Amino acid sequence: MDGGKLVVGLGNPEARYERTRHNIGFAVVDELHSRAGGRTWQEKYQGMFSRVDIAGHPAILLKPMTYMNLSGKSVCRAARYHRIEPQDVIVVHDDLDLPFETIRVKDGGGTGGHKGLKSCIADLGSRDFLRVRVGIDRPPRGDATDHVLSTFSADEEAVIRDVVAEGADAVETVIRHGVVRAMNRFNKREGGRHES
Repeated sequence: MDGGKLVVGLGNPEARYERTRHNIGFAVVDELHSRAGGRTWQEKYQGMFSRVDIAGHPAILLKPMTYMNLSGKSVCRAARYHRIEPQDVIVVHDDLDLPFETIRVKDGGGTGGHKGLKSCIADLGSRDFLRVRVGIDRPPRGDATDHVLSTFSADEEAVIRDVVAEGADAVETVIRHGVVRAMNRFNKREGGRHES
């Protein structure tokens, strides 16, 4: 399959990172894989990938296995192999600058200090990919690095499935209706809870 969309969830490999805030991108892509009835993940492009249909459109789901600060190497390899332009890449990532439970869709832009985004921009040679930002909140005190690598609190765990589902809804909306409609739907909300 050439063309289509490349949907990337950012995170870190290894079981010890699985339930951390920094791996919320992996969780959203796993949800999309489940919804699409995806087959077994395959190892390629320094990551795990799967071919699926999302909202009737062909897509590649990708979880880079390079660790966060080298994510772009995996993303670039997959994009080049499948001839996918940066504007057809959707990167799902955690965002310290958004409150927990908030989902935002963004077209291009900077990194906000996110090392995974920095790597994607460097290796793709473009800022013009789409982002689905999943809020994880900043810590009231202490180091941001410790915060992003921490697990969710009990209260947060109670709603994390809803947050992940909302992130997947945002990706599906981008693919089905385009980025402008997705931004209109998700970016005007106070939080990220699903609207029926």
